[in-house]
Amino acid sequence: MAEQTAPGTTDDAAPTGAVLRPGRAADPITRSPQSALNSAQRTAALQSLDDELVEDSPDDGQAESVGQSDVDEPESTASGDIEQALAESTQRKLRLMLRQNDRVLLMDFDLLAMSDWPDNYEMAAARRSRDLWVFSALVAASVFLSGLTGFIPAWIAGGGFGAFIIILLLGVPFVRRMYSGKPSYLDLVVKRQRLLKDARKHIEHLEGKEGLIWQSARMAEYNPALRHTRFSELLRLSEQRSLVRNITRREYVRLYLIYLMEAEKAYGRVQQAFFDGNQQAIDNGWRSVAAAPVERA
Repeated sequence: MAEQTAPGTTDDAAPTGAVLRPGRAADPITRSPQSALNSAQRTAALQSLDDELVEDSPDDGQAESVGQSDVDEPESTASGDIEQALAESTQRKLRLMLRQNDRVLLMDFDLLAMSDWPDNYEMAAARRSRDLWVFSALVAASVFLSGLTGFIPAWIAGGGFGAFIIILLLGVPFVRRMYSGKPSYLDLVVKRQRLLKDARKHIEHLEGKEGLIWQSARMAEYNPALRHTRFSELLRLSEQRSLVRNITRREYVRLYLIYLMEAEKAYGRVQQAFFDGNQQAIDNGWRSVAAAPVERA
């Protein structure tokens, strides 16, 4: 009897909950209403937090893209301003070179080339003819003077005098043109001096007060031939404004002509670079860089 009472006392004193019994699953634990309410609140809070994160994520991406565009826009604007400033400086430099060296286009090639310049062979032949004429006149004069002293007969002295007069007449330019079409040595010398004088006058007109050769040296970037050492003396004299009075030989005139031809090539390249830069400025919409057309009266 005592044994049967003990188990019953034990069952009553055990706490109410899940009890494992042989042959059946555990009974579920009953939760209080307070714990269920806390669990539901946590679940709802987590869901609302996830929804907020999902809704905020596009706004954040849009804000990042807007911020990146705001950063890129000033950089592109700054680079565009730098390119426009460089283009404006380059165009101003090219315009100045074109204005300072426009007299290169006034070069008279035929006048500076002096194609009619008498060569050395013509000068030697004319000099030989002159020497022969002078020698013949001296021989005839010697015969005439010898006849006056009585060393030779009078008729020979008279013949010498006549020959002397004829030889002198043959040396007169008017008479000379009647029997010979070749110019005399004096004619060739005068022709050389005249050609050299005309070339110097033309060089003086081209050089002006500033010195064309010295200013054309700035275009050496577009034609490296202008930096050649053989032009150094011309550059120095042009800078000192004493080039014209130092050109006393044909070699100097030809050297000046060669330099002007190279300067003309450089001028054409500078002009083409200016036109290309002006067209690029028009395409980019840079009104301050593009050259405005000159109004005609």
